[in-house]
Formats: sequence, C-alpha cells, structure tokens
Amino acid sequence: MSPASTGASTTLDAVPSVPASDSRLTPGGPGYRRMSFALFLAGVATFALLYSTQALLPLISDGYGVSASDASWTVAAATGGLALFVIPMSALSERFGRRTVMTASLAVAVTVGLLVPFAPSLGVLILLRGVQGAALAGLPASAQAYLAEEVRPKALVTAIGLFVAGNSVGGMSGRVITGWVAQEWGWRVAVGTIGVIAVGCAVAFRLLLPAPRHFTAGSLHPRLLLGTVRDHLADPLLRRLYAIGALFMTVFGGVYTVIGYRLTQEPFSLPQGIVGSIFLVYLVGTVSASTAGRLVGRLGRRGALYLAGGTTATGLLLSLADSLPLVLLGLVLITAGFFAGHAVASSAVSRTATRGRAQASALYQSAYYIGSSAGSTVGALAFHANGWSGTVGVGLLAILGVVTITVLGSVAARRTLLANAH
Repeated sequence: MSPASTGASTTLDAVPSVPASDSRLTPGGPGYRRMSFALFLAGVATFALLYSTQALLPLISDGYGVSASDASWTVAAATGGLALFVIPMSALSERFGRRTVMTASLAVAVTVGLLVPFAPSLGVLILLRGVQGAALAGLPASAQAYLAEEVRPKALVTAIGLFVAGNSVGGMSGRVITGWVAQEWGWRVAVGTIGVIAVGCAVAFRLLLPAPRHFTAGSLHPRLLLGTVRDHLADPLLRRLYAIGALFMTVFGGVYTVIGYRLTQEPFSLPQGIVGSIFLVYLVGTVSASTAGRLVGRLGRRGALYLAGGTTATGLLLSLADSLPLVLLGLVLITAGFFAGHAVASSAVSRTATRGRAQASALYQSAYYIGSSAGSTVGALAFHANGWSGTVGVGLLAILGVVTITVLGSVAARRTLLANAH
C-alpha cells in the first residue's frame, strides 16, 4: 500500500499538522498573491480556450449545416483530448517541473487557438479542438500538484478554490465575449478573439508565477508511473473523489452545451449576444469556488458535497420552467453547486495523495473531463430526443450518483473507525 493510500480512506476531514518552520506559501505571506494571480490567469486561459465553441454551437451548426449533437463534438473533442493526455502530461511535470509543463502547455494551446478560426470544415475544427485539449492537459493536474507542494495544507482548499475561480471567470468571459462578437462578426472572429486574450493570460502567467521551491524531480520510468497510478486507483477514497468529479462535470457539461439551443428557440428566442451574456452566472461559480474552504470548515467535506449536490439538483428542477427568470435562477444554482463541489473534491485529492500528486490530480482531471465529454455528448443527444427535460434528467441521475457515492463514503469511514476502536 502506498503512502497515498495509507489511512486516506478513513476520513475526509483530517487536517495534517504543519511544522512551525514550514516555508511553504500562506495567505498574506510573500509570493502568495503573485502565485494566486498567476494560476488564476492560467485558469482563465484554460477554460476560455477549452469551451470557446460552447456558446457558439447554434452558429457552428448553421455554418456547417450540422445537428446539435454533431456540433457538440467541438466541445467533446477538446475535453476528451484533455482527459486522454492529462496523465502523460502529469508524468512530464513530475520529471521536468510543474511550471515548465504548464508554460509549454499554454504555449501550444494558444497557438492552436489562433488556428481554430480558419478551420475549413467541421472535421478539421474537431481535430484542432482535440489537439488543443491535449495541450491544455498539462495545466490542471500540474497546477494542483504545484499548489499541494508550494502552499501550506491549511490554505490548500482556498488556493485551489482560487484556481477553480479562474476557471469560472475564463468560462464566463469566453462565452460572454464570443456571444457578442459572434453576433456582429461571426463565430470565427469570436474564437479568434478568445485566442488573442489567452495569449495575454499565458504571457502574464509565466512572468508572475514564482519558481517552485519544494519540487523534487521524479522518474519517467513507465513501471514507476503505472505503479503510482495503480496505487492511487486502489485507494477507495480517491476512487470516490474521481467519480464525484466526473459526475458533477457530467451535469455541467450537459447543461452548458445545450442551454444555447434552448434559449435561442421558443419560447425564449433570444439573440446570440444575450445568450452569451447568460454565462455571466459563472461569476456565482467564482464566489462559490473561492469560498469552498470556509464551507468545508463549517460542514466538513462530506457535508459540503451534500450541499453542493442539493444546490445543483434544485437548479436543474427550476430550469424546467418556461420562465426566463426561473431558468436563470436555475443556472445560478447549478453553477454555484458545481463549482463548490469541484473545488471540494479536487482539493481533497491533493491533500489525500502524499506522493505522485501530479498523477493523483491527473486521474481526477481525467475523470472530470471524461464527465465533461460524456455530459456534452449525452446531454445533446437527450436534448435532441426529449428536449430540455431530457438534459435535466441526465443531470439529476448524475447528482443522484454524487449523493450515493458520498453516503457510501460516510458508511465506509464509520466502519473503519469502529473497526479501529475494537
């Protein structure tokens, strides 16, 4: 049994002690703000690029003469590419360093982002989006590993919450900007604009991120890598966290892939610019992700996951109404619940793994983006078959899975405690 799994599955709420001489970053300390802002910008660039076509799917459908489910592959290819390459990229970060891999990943992703507007066919667009997602795979797991190594444990949930908040800002700004730009100049100019913005974020990230002080290079030997991955997958707690991340993202990917189609159709018939502005609700996710640490402090991690799941489910049910204010309120609750749940689960992974942190985070990110790809594809198919209620049904099933897994985790932890007591 690896250190990553020893005792890890007994509780979600234990806080390791920190020596007084700990030199890692802490809120208010030197370098913490630069680090937080740099990774915030990396999060902005990652989500802006990854989901740059999502708000534009109706226009892409019209431009290429394809269905919603066909156009949804421009999202699924990017998230699927990330899911497939996140573990290999995490291995590179163990050998060459987190900052190096994150910088290279952003450089390739923004370069591809500048080529995307010139895609002559849907097939080429999907291919470019897959390459872009694969390039971005170096960001999420490496960022979480960097934070786990460079930030004190008590500040880790807050630090990862800020990175996730950057994701929400990137997702929101990308969709809002593309919505309004596309309304005037078309979807190609819109995704090109996101590419230029991402270039600026990438440059600022590299200039601001402090050099790592606690990184120790690991080996790229395949046997060691596979052994680390196997150990993480053998840990029941980590497996539950991976499943929770995937299920939360299934909801989110499905809802935001399809919502543009719903709002441009009857009874709403909103113009593309207004539909893009709907994504301003991502600001709610920025708040819920950045305050996840306080939520865990009050409710514990399992309590925070129950609250996040309940909030998301309530939002899904509200979104069924044919009333725009209720649909918007539903999106607010879905977004708040998702980002809170994601921040709680991802930070738990980083704190549970004591070695091979990049691989532990990579497995979470792989599950997370598999959930995104599944959600965008299945959500679009359900919408095509049964309308918005079909997409909501998929989301509710995923949330039921989150609650069930969390309950099973509580039961397992209680049994372990009773066994140890005897």
